[in-house]
Amino acid sequence: MADQENPVFQIQRVYLKDLSLEQPNSPAILLEQEQPSVDIQLGVEATPVAEGIFEVAVTATVQTKIQDKTVFLVEAKQAGIFEIRNIPEEQMGAVIGVACPQIVYPYLRGNVADTITRAGFPPVHLAEINFQAMYEQQQAAAAEAINATAQ
Repeated sequence: MADQENPVFQIQRVYLKDLSLEQPNSPAILLEQEQPSVDIQLGVEATPVAEGIFEVAVTATVQTKIQDKTVFLVEAKQAGIFEIRNIPEEQMGAVIGVACPQIVYPYLRGNVADTITRAGFPPVHLAEINFQAMYEQQQAAAAEAINATAQ
């Protein structure tokens, strides 16, 4: 009768798990007039915490440089704890890889922009992310890797 139960998808908590800011070349680099280059890396990870409970974290690394010198580096991890039960196995990947990050990501965007602003820089606003497309790319890459090792 367990498979007759209603699906459950609930947010238990959203929280800032990790945040760091580095300005290794301050104050000299702050006097530079050149526009810095900006590199942004994003990632998603999911960890089972207990039966039906998952932590899903979205990470962002924002690094700005002038030539080869870092202006600032922000690394942030925003996480959420989700209760996910009675979801068909074939849908779990999309729930954890798409639905959960879509909930957590706006908090990450706000924290990153706020941190950069508080550090004395113009805010860097992370772009909206299509987590569905990101998930599909990861699935395709994983399938390709499996096919490559099978040959």
